[in-house]
Amino acid sequence: MLFKNANIFVGGQFQHGSFRVENGRFAEILTTVPDEDGTDLQGRYVIPGLIDVHNHGNSGADFSDGDYDGLIKMARYLAQNGVTSFAPASMTLPYDVLEAAYKTAVQLKKAQPEGCAHLMGIQMEGPFFSEKKKGAQNGAYLRDPDFAAFQQLYDASEGLIRIADVAAELPGAVEFAEKASKLCTVSIAHTDCTYEEASAVLDAGASHLTHLYNAMPGIHHRKPGPIGAGSERENVVAELICDGQHIHPSAVRMAFRLFPGHICLVSDALRCCGMPNGQYTLGGQDVFLYGGVAKLADGTLAGSATNLYDCMRKAVEFGIPKEQAILSATLIPARELGCENEIGSIAPGKRADFVVCDEEVNRKTVFLCGKPLKNSVAENNKDRNLNTEIQRGGI
Repeated sequence: MLFKNANIFVGGQFQHGSFRVENGRFAEILTTVPDEDGTDLQGRYVIPGLIDVHNHGNSGADFSDGDYDGLIKMARYLAQNGVTSFAPASMTLPYDVLEAAYKTAVQLKKAQPEGCAHLMGIQMEGPFFSEKKKGAQNGAYLRDPDFAAFQQLYDASEGLIRIADVAAELPGAVEFAEKASKLCTVSIAHTDCTYEEASAVLDAGASHLTHLYNAMPGIHHRKPGPIGAGSERENVVAELICDGQHIHPSAVRMAFRLFPGHICLVSDALRCCGMPNGQYTLGGQDVFLYGGVAKLADGTLAGSATNLYDCMRKAVEFGIPKEQAILSATLIPARELGCENEIGSIAPGKRADFVVCDEEVNRKTVFLCGKPLKNSVAENNKDRNLNTEIQRGGI
């Protein structure tokens, strides 16, 4: 199938041209517009499907529930919102609860229901965290780093744990990073560590910072902490929740300067994402959503109520160059999951998950494996004409 007359995001920039999809994968990227039958995208912009490596839930469902139907509901919502791949994040909970949740992830990975975002991994967020910086994690289940317990959960996930979080100051954190980094990405998270403690864990194999700024010490000129330690290392990638609530726009811009080419946008979305104001739960604790902000009963800011696509658009609104924001929501997270050869960019051989949007990256149509989602919404006459053209293309 030929898609032509589009501005295609290739190699970190847009180029006008066309592309072919065969058997659900990108087959050819062209800098011309062939005079042959195909789907005319009418000059629209085409970006890779987004990848969320830190997402707890949406639509009333939470990954940690261990509910397969709920996980399907999450995956459908993500796909509808331009997030075509994801790694659901677990919470600080008993090991048996985590194992049950991980087995549902394995089930979804193998089944891959139609219309669902592709599950490409798991982020194990907890229980190896600091009491002081637990944030919205449940303190009753906090544990010191335990590689043997992690190995058991890793095996139960059939290797789907792609990011494992740890507080750098805890006993055994360095040893955990040394061992776990041989299996997956190790991330510093929910930590009250010093610069020196963070440096030791990073040197031992950690290469990721979970939701930068949040649940960690801030930058101080005499105490640079984990942010200072991470910014000095070229291999470290920092997550950023760009929902307009967790981080000030100036701090968002600063993060992109501190970690050039190494910012991974995430949603950190909760089950209240896509839902009305009300009371929900997170890791056994009550969460209250009001006006787009999710908080615990004591006022602690919980995760977000925003999907990754809207976070990417918010980053652009905050002054991040569009191309940089797109990379931070596509190729960079793909690398963190070890899936960059399969997803994350528009290139021959990769899975044809992509989003047709306008110049301001307002979403128009989402494609999974080269096929449009049936629930794509036409926003105006031009979009309705585009959708008609897509259907005429025989997809």
